[in-house]
Amino acid sequence: MLAHPTVLSAIAALHQQRTAKIHAILKVEPGPENDSATAYSLVHHALEGAEAAARAGDTATFSWYRAHPDANAPALFTPTVVGPRVVVAPDPAHLPHSEISETASYILGPDTVRAPSDLRKLTAAAYAMGAEAGFIELLADHAVVICLLRPKALSDTLVSWTLSRLPGTIYCDYTGHPAILARDLIHEAGHNWLNDALTAIGCRIGDDTFYSPWRKTERPAFGFLHACWAFPLTMIYTARALPSTSGDIHHFLNAYLDQQRTLLATTPDDHAQALTLITDPELRQRLHDVHAHALTL
Repeated sequence: MLAHPTVLSAIAALHQQRTAKIHAILKVEPGPENDSATAYSLVHHALEGAEAAARAGDTATFSWYRAHPDANAPALFTPTVVGPRVVVAPDPAHLPHSEISETASYILGPDTVRAPSDLRKLTAAAYAMGAEAGFIELLADHAVVICLLRPKALSDTLVSWTLSRLPGTIYCDYTGHPAILARDLIHEAGHNWLNDALTAIGCRIGDDTFYSPWRKTERPAFGFLHACWAFPLTMIYTARALPSTSGDIHHFLNAYLDQQRTLLATTPDDHAQALTLITDPELRQRLHDVHAHALTL
């Protein structure tokens, strides 16, 4: 039933169409793309960078992005089981905020360097654990650029986020444990996936609100459905990863799964109602199946 819950043909078409459109905006010739999801993620960095350079009157940087519609990713790639990924470690204290968003971001550019070797190895190991748990398609298509922010202890709060204008990019804190980073990559890749899915099918969710046990407040249907998708994905991952962990990591992930069971158990009625706002039957079924499966864990 959950063989490939994140494979949706409309998303692949969206990636190809949007990439071609941005190439046209930048007035560059598209190269041979063997991985449309990776090209889609990277060209959004080029678009953001070029737009910022144009606003600042920085012709040299603008020209650099036109010459590098892949944001120079081949020079930054780290090999992983899901394909080459960009792993960087920008200083979180100096992440810029754009004019259209209060959320901090980092744009790949001419000064970007790869993350230190130990962080790249950590991330590659996290991809391997996520793939082993059955999330290879999700991570391959929706976790292309990883910005590792703050090193944290297991007792600390881990912060992560994505931005709709930079699909396939993930910003996250990290511990030294691949099993935990894999959980957070899957969570944020899930948000990227759902953003793409809603765009690909042209679904506009209404103004209905639902109580979110994660935020302990009423949230718009869009945010509620995102939570009822991304958290169940991490529950499924955690249940599958637990047998391969031990010690503190095992206890940490087990406690996380227990916590999520309690929170998710309060959502079935509202989730069923929120799903009626999803007009596409295939997407609605995917969201239902993952949520329902997580409830059985």
